Amino acid sequence: MSRIVGIDLGTSTSEIACIIDGVPKVIPNTLGKPITPSVVHIREDGEALVGEEAAEYLFTRPECTFMEVKRLTGSGETLRAHGKEYSPEDVQAMLLRYLVSCAETYLKEKIDRAVITVPAYFTDVQRRATARAGELAGLSVERIINEPTAAALDYGLVNLKECKNVLIYDLGGGTLDVTVLELFEGVLDVKASRGNNHLGGKDFDEIIMRNLADTAGDERALMRLKKAAEDCKIALSTQESYEVSLPFLTTARDGKPVSLEKTVTRTEFEEWIREKVDSTREPMMTALADSGLSAGDLNIVLLVGGSTRIPCVRKVVEESLSAAAHSLIDPDLTVVRGAAIQAGLLDGAFTAADLVLTDVCPYTLGIAVLHESFYEEKLLFDPIIPRNTTIPVEKSKVYYPVEDYQTIVQIKAYQGDSSNPENNEYLGNVTLTGIPPAYRGKREPIEVTFAYDVNGILQVKASVVSTGQTVSAEISTTGVKAKPPVDLAQWEKAEGAKRFRPAMRKAEKLIAEEYDEDGDLEILVRQIKEALLLNKKEQAEALRDELLELLEAMK
Repeated sequence: MSRIVGIDLGTSTSEIACIIDGVPKVIPNTLGKPITPSVVHIREDGEALVGEEAAEYLFTRPECTFMEVKRLTGSGETLRAHGKEYSPEDVQAMLLRYLVSCAETYLKEKIDRAVITVPAYFTDVQRRATARAGELAGLSVERIINEPTAAALDYGLVNLKECKNVLIYDLGGGTLDVTVLELFEGVLDVKASRGNNHLGGKDFDEIIMRNLADTAGDERALMRLKKAAEDCKIALSTQESYEVSLPFLTTARDGKPVSLEKTVTRTEFEEWIREKVDSTREPMMTALADSGLSAGDLNIVLLVGGSTRIPCVRKVVEESLSAAAHSLIDPDLTVVRGAAIQAGLLDGAFTAADLVLTDVCPYTLGIAVLHESFYEEKLLFDPIIPRNTTIPVEKSKVYYPVEDYQTIVQIKAYQGDSSNPENNEYLGNVTLTGIPPAYRGKREPIEVTFAYDVNGILQVKASVVSTGQTVSAEISTTGVKAKPPVDLAQWEKAEGAKRFRPAMRKAEKLIAEEYDEDGDLEILVRQIKEALLLNKKEQAEALRDELLELLEAMK
C-alpha cells in the first residue's frame, strides 16, 4: 500500500506533508514553496490552475477564479465558470489533486491515501463535504483530524516528556478553534474543543475593505481592494501604519476614474476588528469550562494560525486567560506537520510508538424524542453522548414507545447542542420493528446505544429489552462515501417557494448585517431551503412559522 500523506486544506493556504526518516516533512509545490494559496482558476477547457499561478487571474478573470472556498464547505452553494456549475467540493478536489501531484513528483511514488485536517468545530455536513472532496481527488481519506489536535501532535512530538495542561488558540484565515488538552509523557489527551466556523482573517480583510471603499458591481476592483486589504492587515502586524494606494480603482457614475489613497493606522484597524476579536473570549472560556480546568491550571497557551500574528489578537488571548501566549510552533505549517504525524501513526511510518493521542467528539450526539405534558406534545433533542466526551465511547439510554400498541419506532440521530432537534445536524436514522404491542404503563422499554470511534464513525443500535430484537446502522460523521448535500442555491425554484421569499429575504438581510449573533436565523433559513427542495411542505411551513416568530422577536 502507498504511504499516507497529511493535508492541511485551509481557507487561505494549503499544504501537504509526510513522514520521512521519522520526522514530518512539508513537501514543496511546483514553485519550490511549502505554502500554496488556496486559489483555483478554471480555464475554458475545464483544466485548473492552482496556487500563485491561479491567483494572478483574480484581477483579470475573477468570474472563473475562486478563493476561500473552504468557507462554502457543505453549504450546497454552486460556483460557475464558463457556463458550467461546480460544487465547492469540486473546486477543493482540484486543489487537492495539485497538492498530491506535487507530493508524487517529490516522492517519486503514487499517492492515493491521506489524512485531511478540518476545524475542530466543523459540523458533520462540513466533514462529509471535506471527505467528499478527497474522494473526488482520487484519495482514500483515512482520517479526518481536527486542526488544533494536529497542532498538538506537532508540539507533542518535540516535547514528549513534558506534563502540561495546554490551550491551543487556532485563528486562521476562515475559522477559529480553541482546544484544551493535557500532555503527559507522550500522551496527548484532548479535553475540550470550542470554536466558530465563520471567523478568521478573511473577516478582518472584509472589515478593512468596507472602511476603505465601495466597489459593488465591479469584480476586478473588488479583487484589487481585497488584495490591498490583506496586505494592509499583514503589514499592521509589524508596523504602526500602512499606506493603501490603488490608482484608478474603479469608475464613478459620471464615468470619471476613482483612485484610493489612504493611510490606515494600527489603532484604526484594531478598533475596526475589536468586536470580532472580542467574540473569541467566549469559546476560550467555554472550552476551559468543558475541560474542567481553570485559566490558572494552564501551563502553556499556544497560538496557531496566521491571524494570531495580529497584536490585538494575542492581547485578547492573554487578557482572557491571564497568561502569556506563545508561538512556539510554526503557525502556518504546524497543522500540516501534525496531519503527517497522524498519517505516520496510521501507516506505521512514524517510529515514535510512545506518542499516543486521545481526541474528543466536539458536538453532542443524541436523538429526537417526543416530550408529553398536560398542555402539549413537543419534539426535543435528548443527548446521549455529550460534547467533548473522550473517544472512543459507547453510551446507552432507555426509552419507551409513544403510542399504545406501537410496534415500530424510528430512531433519528442528531448532532448539536440545541434542545430543538430541527436546529441540529441530522445524521441519519434506524427503524426498529417487532416491538410487542402494549398499552400505556406496560409499553416495552427500548435501549438506544451510541458508539463513536476515533474515525468519527457513529454506530447507532436500538433493541427491545424484553425480546432482544435489535437493529443497527453505521453513520459516518466524517463523511466517507456520503451523498453530496442539497444545492441550496436553487431553493427559489422549488414548488411553493414564492410565499417564503419575503421572510427569507428579511432574514438573510439581518444575517448579512450581523444581527444573527446566535446563528438561529441562519439555521432556520438553511432548514427551510432544504425542506422546500426536498418537497417537505409541512416541515417547511412549520419552520417558516418559527422563522416569522423569531423575526418578530428581533424587531
